[in-house]
Amino acid sequence: MTIWEIDFYRRPLQDEGGNPLWELLLCDPVGEFKYTVFCPQPQATGDWLIAEMQKVADLGYPLPNILQVFRPQTFNLLQTVGEKLGMVVEPTRHTPALKHWLEERARQYPTLPNYTGQPYQPLQLDKPPPVPLDRTLWGDRWGFTSFPAADLVDAFRDRPIPILEMPEDWFPLKLGIASTLPVPGVVITGGRRSMTIARWLQESHPYSLNYVPGAPDGLILEAGLCDRWIVATFADPDVKAAAQQYEQRKRQSKELHFFTGAARRLWYHLQRLLAVKR
Repeated sequence: MTIWEIDFYRRPLQDEGGNPLWELLLCDPVGEFKYTVFCPQPQATGDWLIAEMQKVADLGYPLPNILQVFRPQTFNLLQTVGEKLGMVVEPTRHTPALKHWLEERARQYPTLPNYTGQPYQPLQLDKPPPVPLDRTLWGDRWGFTSFPAADLVDAFRDRPIPILEMPEDWFPLKLGIASTLPVPGVVITGGRRSMTIARWLQESHPYSLNYVPGAPDGLILEAGLCDRWIVATFADPDVKAAAQQYEQRKRQSKELHFFTGAARRLWYHLQRLLAVKR
């Protein structure tokens, strides 16, 4: 199974006729394959994309099984293209090779003669206001916790957990995290709703769980391409202090953290682990 990461969106550039330029970027997850081409905005259609993908195939690069997309603005267009070409289009914010390349490209645009000078942030996405979770997804209680990095994988990998996501690329050892460093997380005691919560998490494609100070403070789950959910709100000073420590530990652990649900408050009934690295 082969995977390509893809972005197709406008850049701070224009052609000789004053049309905004869009750019197609294609790469594999390890950055060994890269393909880029510009497209005037009036031609930025599904037909143009299909023609370009066929050009790539003609160059000797067989089309992949999966196209990974992180930008919601063009997901529907790319999904239509994928259906016509027999590729699965997967929405995910975890496209590290592509995002690194986008940042490199952004530094090159100001050196080009057709640069417009418009403000441009290559990875910035619109963030809608967070939405409260449905009451059916509320657990009995929740709290902050942590595991030493050396124990994190074993704590979950070998248990009979029906819904589990632990990509090896995010294991502490592969990220170069010290074995004694605490990896932070949040646990929800779901009780009878544990499996319902776990299945919803699986379907929503979680990305990160962040503490957001405010009045009240809150935990915001970033999921899908641009979904945002209010997991909890609180005003207690002790909980706020724990939330601040949680964010501090996230920075120390290179943003690796986990989100898990427990049935009947027992760790060995954990239903979900979300390991996240930006």
